[in-house]
Amino acid sequence: MNKLREHRKQTRKFLPAELSVNNWPDIEPYINELLGTEIKTLSDLDNWLTKRSEVEAVLEEDKAWLYINQSCHTDNHEYAEAFSNFVHEIDQRLSVAVNQLNKKLIEYCEAESCPAEYEIFLKGIEKDIELFRDENIPVQAELEIKEQKYGNIAGAMTVNYENKNLTLQQAQNYLKETDRNVRENIFGLIAQRRLKDRDDLDELFNQLIGLRHKLALNAGFKNYLQYRFAQLKRFDYNIEDCIDFHNSVADHVTPLYNSILRKRKNKLKLDSLAPFDLDVDPEGKKALRPFNSPKELINKSILCFSEIDSEFSEFIRIMDANGYLDLDSRKGKAPGGYNYPLYESNVPFIFMNATNNLRDLETMMHEGGHTIHSFLSKDLKWVFYKELPAEIAEVASMSMELISMEHWHLFFNNSEDLKRARISQLEGIIGVLPWIATIDKFQHWIYTHVGHSINERNEAWNKIYDEFHGEFVAWKGFELAKTYLWQKQMHLFQFPLYYIEYGIAQLGAIAIWKNYRENPKNALNAYKKALSLGYSVSIPELFSAAGIKFDFSSQYIKELIYFVQNELDLIRN
Repeated sequence: MNKLREHRKQTRKFLPAELSVNNWPDIEPYINELLGTEIKTLSDLDNWLTKRSEVEAVLEEDKAWLYINQSCHTDNHEYAEAFSNFVHEIDQRLSVAVNQLNKKLIEYCEAESCPAEYEIFLKGIEKDIELFRDENIPVQAELEIKEQKYGNIAGAMTVNYENKNLTLQQAQNYLKETDRNVRENIFGLIAQRRLKDRDDLDELFNQLIGLRHKLALNAGFKNYLQYRFAQLKRFDYNIEDCIDFHNSVADHVTPLYNSILRKRKNKLKLDSLAPFDLDVDPEGKKALRPFNSPKELINKSILCFSEIDSEFSEFIRIMDANGYLDLDSRKGKAPGGYNYPLYESNVPFIFMNATNNLRDLETMMHEGGHTIHSFLSKDLKWVFYKELPAEIAEVASMSMELISMEHWHLFFNNSEDLKRARISQLEGIIGVLPWIATIDKFQHWIYTHVGHSINERNEAWNKIYDEFHGEFVAWKGFELAKTYLWQKQMHLFQFPLYYIEYGIAQLGAIAIWKNYRENPKNALNAYKKALSLGYSVSIPELFSAAGIKFDFSSQYIKELIYFVQNELDLIRN
């Protein structure tokens, strides 16, 4: 790992090459120098921003490695302590300094005319200044530490089946078994294990809600929902737009999803579908196994990306050769998957929990899309432009799921398996939009009903879940598991109100795939152009560069989702 960091990372021009930031005094002199620098001209400002960008790249990467180490090894107390120390000893002081640096920048830009290229990040900095409160510094630090507890709890969850100790990700593979008794048994074991920690997670979530509400009140907001929209710099859409998205999904996507479930029930010849019937092949075929090991997944992914664009495959080769891929599922590893950009190394890190199933292939393509985004935007002038808004970041990843689907023959030995994989992917798109709407609407309820009880929260969850999923699936015998289904979604604990972005991006990804189906070369060029811009222009401009619309109106959702449905019909026939 160190070899790649030495070889790939940017050459430091302001900080000493040997500097390692272990505590605040290590970086404080350089922060003070930035604060004391006199800015008289645009050239001065450009040099000052370049130095500041270098400092932020170094600090963000140091923190990134602490986060990565902790999520890869949740049972390592030294990693947890190191992350906690960074948050308490460096982050808290840094937040004060960053606010002072922000004010220094804005003071100059208010007095002098700045280039148009500064517009986007200046807009974000103005919002940061508006939100900053000294009293929120310790609150934010406490939040970051508590949010990591979710990974510790979830990472320790295992079940014993057939004398095997399995992570929940490994156990979920059995939900694809054709023997219904096996599926019901394993679903029950998973549900019981999750419910074992429900009280601890309820208490943790209550604490997180309280701290988040405190942040909002301190900053002058009525509730955390409003505060979080401002904090996430959602300049191009608002709360009402999200509500419109919820309604549009309920009107146009949920009926199609229920139609898919109805067909599944009929093919399985069941009187009713249970939650453990949703992952098995509806025609009773064995689960798809696109690879047999993480190494095989990497090798096949490289070949897949090579068929799309040779540059894309090189990105994965670089990461693999230098240990920037941690793909297997194991005890003591946090759940989920992510691509973590490293701004000094200019190489990202992929984390996931592969257990040799189709969903892992989709995840690798998804995180691979983030990887492509990181590499294509790595040479932008400042780190501010590399810090990507989720709305376009998730377009990069979700588009690659669909684009790569045209090349999945590399993972399957016969055309029938390839057909099944494509059907599963497209049905998954139709199925995920109701889930996204559920999670987002649930969080809207949570942060606008401060002081709610656990019972009230459970009732709200069930009502919202049913709104987007209907009552087509019978949860008889697993009612409590349904009530606590939300606890498996790590975003609620670690990335609050970061989920609607997946819905917005899914629409953008469908539109890019539609373009790719019509003209692969043009669509790919537009995709690469948009990703190479980082966050140097607005989100609608990034969508436009990608050849698509920034639009999640009812009519547009209907148009795109029926395109997916038509493609499904073509594959089936």
